[in-house]
Amino acid sequence: MPLLVDGRRVRLPQSAGDLVRAHPLLEERARLLRGQSVQQVGPQGLLYVQQRELAVTSPKDGSISILGSDDATTCHIVVLRHTGNGATCLTHCDGSDTKAEVPLIMNAIKSFSDHTRCGRLEAHLVGGFNDDRQLSQKLTHQLLSEFDRQEDDIHLVTLCVTELNDREENESHFPVIYGIAVNVKTAEIYRASFQDRGPEEELRAARALTGGPMISIYDAKTEQLRIGPYSWTPFPHVDFWLQQEDKQILENLSTSPLAEPPHFVEHIRSTLMFLKKHPSPANTLFPGNKALLYKKNEDGLWEKISSPRS
Repeated sequence: MPLLVDGRRVRLPQSAGDLVRAHPLLEERARLLRGQSVQQVGPQGLLYVQQRELAVTSPKDGSISILGSDDATTCHIVVLRHTGNGATCLTHCDGSDTKAEVPLIMNAIKSFSDHTRCGRLEAHLVGGFNDDRQLSQKLTHQLLSEFDRQEDDIHLVTLCVTELNDREENESHFPVIYGIAVNVKTAEIYRASFQDRGPEEELRAARALTGGPMISIYDAKTEQLRIGPYSWTPFPHVDFWLQQEDKQILENLSTSPLAEPPHFVEHIRSTLMFLKKHPSPANTLFPGNKALLYKKNEDGLWEKISSPRS
């Protein structure tokens, strides 16, 4: 079944700009989202989603009330929600395998068994800008096309991507919105940034940097965040990269060097250091090949519940 806007079938392929011009409500929603001030989201009740991760839960969740992600430049953050049972999935897509990722998002929502009740599937796409390599445009097109290929009707409610999320300064282009959060209880989506990107921020970033595929990180039934066990091949030339100046790291390890947030290089350096320290994670990070499990404590913060590292 098709991708729908305001109950009407979307005609693809269209650019994001053409699509919103054909549907004024979409244009208005994008304008309102861009116009919001950025909210700093604290760690209580938050499940932070990194690149190539997805998380899904529902309003019944006693631990998680907010799903969020940021640091998206050419990447897109996708929220898919079922209005009947409130099941909500948030993911951070980078275009590595959109064809495989959209069905994962769909199945994550469908894993909530009462998805067939009244209600509909609503999609929100945010991120990207007019980057030189047109990676954002490519990802926008991939996501819209893949959602259009799914069996279920999907109602596109928010489209604030690529040229709709672009601002120009000194002849350079930047995203307007780098991050969003969704309140699982109220369905509100808003501009957001996050100080706490854990738990195990470096470990999760290392998995993405070494080419790991999109994975689901949260079990809403047990209300546990599950990390690993992961394996990766040693990052090529890690010592070489660690010796490079910030400018070299930015220009070679970013899809959009001019538009990255200020902490990008520091984040890449710490991830590379982590990869150097743990070239074979199965041995050092996941003793007994067991996942690391986290659960929210009474203060709404993540607490490790699996066996400690050896």
